[in-house]
Amino acid sequence: MTVPGASRVRVEAETTDKLTLGFDHCDIGTPKISGSARLVESGWDVVAGGVDIWETGDQFHFVFKAMTGDFDVAVRVASFTPAHLYSKAGLMIRETLTAESAHLMLVVFADDQPRNNNLGAYEMQFRAKDGVQCQAIYPAVLPPAPPEFPASYPNTWLRVARRDNLFTAYGSSDGKSWRLYAQYELPLSKTVSVGPALTSHNAEHEAKALFRDYTEFNHQV
Repeated sequence: MTVPGASRVRVEAETTDKLTLGFDHCDIGTPKISGSARLVESGWDVVAGGVDIWETGDQFHFVFKAMTGDFDVAVRVASFTPAHLYSKAGLMIRETLTAESAHLMLVVFADDQPRNNNLGAYEMQFRAKDGVQCQAIYPAVLPPAPPEFPASYPNTWLRVARRDNLFTAYGSSDGKSWRLYAQYELPLSKTVSVGPALTSHNAEHEAKALFRDYTEFNHQV
């Protein structure tokens, strides 16, 4: 699906650590290795520690802005250097900045190796309420078939749209033609924090990801 009416928000580079356009960044949880986000001309270079974004609490680095009501946003993952098979980059929608917060995230892994029930790089996960176990929505295609949603760095795009409490996730290799990954209804607060997220899944080593071309769309797919 090609979207004609997208409004791309340009991220301007500056020399300080402050992130423009209302974005901020911080570690969530208490990762052993502190994360960082460096502003560049078309996005952010993010470094993160953290044991995971999963189970009942999270450790990761988050670049975010507050958004209220419906939205439709995307970002390109241009590069992903993992520290573990389960290192995760993604587009996060989060109720609060606590480690146990309810959230929904469209995840991308560094490659298409099989992981648990997943063949391919994409995955949707969510925590329905604060402090409960996370759950995942996996691709329909399972091994040994070719992956339905492969990674294609530097052109791995993530997109999540919110309409009331319905969240719709898409993947793309060009930021123009989008494939529906999954939909899930999750009653999050009207105002949430939205943006790129990264976790190492290895407490002793950092992961790195380059997020580029953050986009806010005017029209739903």
